[in-house]
Amino acid sequence: MKTTSIEQFYQEINAGIPKEIAREIGHFNVFSFEELAAKLKDKPVMPYNKRTYYKISLITGKNIAEYADKVIEIDESALVFATPKVPYHWIPKDEDQKGYFCVFTDEFLARNKSGVIIDDLPIFQPGGLPIFQISPEQRIEVEEIFLKMNKELSSDYVFKYDLLRNYVLEIIHYGQKLQPKSMTNPTSNASNRITSLFIELLERQFPIESPMQRLQLRTANDFAERLAIHVNHLNKTLKENTGKTTSHVIAARIVQEAKILLRQTDWNISEIAFSLGFEEIAHFSNFFKKQTGLAPNNFRSQTL
Repeated sequence: MKTTSIEQFYQEINAGIPKEIAREIGHFNVFSFEELAAKLKDKPVMPYNKRTYYKISLITGKNIAEYADKVIEIDESALVFATPKVPYHWIPKDEDQKGYFCVFTDEFLARNKSGVIIDDLPIFQPGGLPIFQISPEQRIEVEEIFLKMNKELSSDYVFKYDLLRNYVLEIIHYGQKLQPKSMTNPTSNASNRITSLFIELLERQFPIESPMQRLQLRTANDFAERLAIHVNHLNKTLKENTGKTTSHVIAARIVQEAKILLRQTDWNISEIAFSLGFEEIAHFSNFFKKQTGLAPNNFRSQTL
């Protein structure tokens, strides 16, 4: 799964970053699904790959959202909070998709005078469920905020970005006050979905392309927290579907990447250890030798 930056997002929608917005610290923009869909025609409007920015969407249409072991069927309208940290699948069930969405970076919201840190907000916590079904009346209320965003963005008001940050926070607080209507799927589909999302979270951390890049999710607990399920449930699910424990799958993937880095880069062992999340080179060496039977230096010398 590729990582999409804000610059790549604009490439996907065949547009350049507005110069006025690009000059601001952080980034914000707002779009209409209908206008964007007409422009892109058959291209998907809302692909959920890994992103370096946040996205809040008001969507009207029939959809299904799959999140770990939960399934949420959307019959009319939904308010969706997308964060780079939590994966879920969004499946449109009809072509009549309407609404608005805004994109922004964490730097944009951090400039709010209230000192808000976006990842501290409950709605963006890994254990939350950031998909809310809303009534027609609620849809109108949220739509009015998006319309105010759209109007303010094109104004020449000196403090318009301060006002736009307030609008973003207003929608966030609106969402945090809602109770999600979700349905837990007790069938094997939930097990398959958990396995798929676990593998997605694991694989999106690779490849390691720089010694400064570092794995963030390394333990079974890390993944269970991100998927909002108990670690024992995650381990049982992976054991049933793959025949391997969570720790075994993680270790195998880290070893695979370690071998690639040892063969294909000139990074020293300390740099490789750091990028793979090891605090001490000795810990990495012991881990690698336990998994392969060779010390990292010996493995590298054999492949030269």
